[in-house]
Amino acid sequence: MAKDGITPRSEDYAQWYLDIVRGADLADYAEVVRGCIVFKPTGYALWEAIQSGLDQRIKATGHQNAYFPLLIPKSFLMKEAEHVEGFAPEVAEVTHAGGEKLAEPYVVRPTSETIIGYFYAKWVHSWRDLPLLINQWANVMRWEMRTRPFLRTTEFLWQEGHTVHASEKDAERETLLILHEVYADFVEKEMAIPVIRGRKTEKEQFAGALRSYAIEAMMQDGRALQAGTSHNLGQNFAKAFDIAYTDQKNQLQHAWTTSWGVSTRLIGALIMAHSDDEGLVVPPRIAPLQVVVVPIFKTDSERLRVQEVMRCLTVEWQGRLRFKVDDRDQFSPGYKFNEWELKGVPVRVEIGPKDIDKGTVAVARRDVPGKPGKSFVPQRGLTEYLEGLLASIQQSLYGRALKFREEHTYEAGSYRELKDGVEKGFVRAYWAGTREDEDKIQEETGATIRVIPLEQPPERGKCVYTGKEASQMVVFARAY
Repeated sequence: MAKDGITPRSEDYAQWYLDIVRGADLADYAEVVRGCIVFKPTGYALWEAIQSGLDQRIKATGHQNAYFPLLIPKSFLMKEAEHVEGFAPEVAEVTHAGGEKLAEPYVVRPTSETIIGYFYAKWVHSWRDLPLLINQWANVMRWEMRTRPFLRTTEFLWQEGHTVHASEKDAERETLLILHEVYADFVEKEMAIPVIRGRKTEKEQFAGALRSYAIEAMMQDGRALQAGTSHNLGQNFAKAFDIAYTDQKNQLQHAWTTSWGVSTRLIGALIMAHSDDEGLVVPPRIAPLQVVVVPIFKTDSERLRVQEVMRCLTVEWQGRLRFKVDDRDQFSPGYKFNEWELKGVPVRVEIGPKDIDKGTVAVARRDVPGKPGKSFVPQRGLTEYLEGLLASIQQSLYGRALKFREEHTYEAGSYRELKDGVEKGFVRAYWAGTREDEDKIQEETGATIRVIPLEQPPERGKCVYTGKEASQMVVFARAY
């Protein structure tokens, strides 16, 4: 049974998602700015947790943070033909400033390859300057026609890494390092969402890239969500912006570049991968708040007694658990239970006079809503119990998401089976078709090839569409 104000997933998944965003107080629509949202404190805290975890991994792999201008001369975007073709419909232009028309318009960055390429050409001169490994945390703007909070908005927040290398081999190594050790590792270990790592087809790859890789996750409606991308840009941008270096033989060479990014759509992934009809569910490792304590009392003397026990219990939690004591007087315990369930706090601890007398507390785990998830636990050893419980919840959420994906992934040996499969989830099938074939399948089924998985079966097969012999298997799905 769904909580009041939340549409059941089984009835209307799209509305359920919007109800979770509203009910958990994650965001509000910015009606005065087309297609944008306001990140409310609860939603922004999730982004801060994601940002912090990713930033640690990015820096651990040798990258440094920098910041580049929001406005990009339009001529920069025109230098790379494929790139401008890919982004032209989404670009917002600034034509006037200071009360005058600008001699050259600026575009509000849809991504930063071009402006960063300009500066890299100034900074890179010798093989000794390489590799150049820089990441940027920023906002970008793409003029979206259809928007949905976190998943697709006109302005969104992200990180974008941009690196320069001496060879294609080095650039490819960087591209895959980010895919595996930063993105997939973070999404699986911290967000408890299993992903498929793979290469994009030419139709789906980033505009101007040599090769694009992605991690794809399954949401609870069987659709795919691209959770991160990493691109080997080859020498396309280096040649367009003259990013060149003198090698060890004193010969001038164009560099090889990469770019990679994840965005606030990861918040959307978190909502759709784990939440239920009771509200948001947040994996403990990514949760800004892991434990909420709700004191229960009727009289002032009971309040003082409960508060003293709470202080004794929580003093051990400093530095070990992220917690909050909800001692607001203006709300009843029932109201607080409902609020923290909606906001997805992994564990709730309740303590009242009867619990004190028994030397126990009531502990409710958010991933198992209702009475089945509630138990009474001794106060002695509570800290260790909660640490173990949080680890168990993290593992349970990942296992549940993985099981769901496995149960909704189908093998297709024919086009009919492919059509049937994408109605319910992911479809694995052999592929030897053309880009035109991909277009036809998308037109007829609404599905695309999400990735060519990096892990491939040893045997060959028959293409699901053309019937030709195929050496690679791909994953089809409808996607956000």
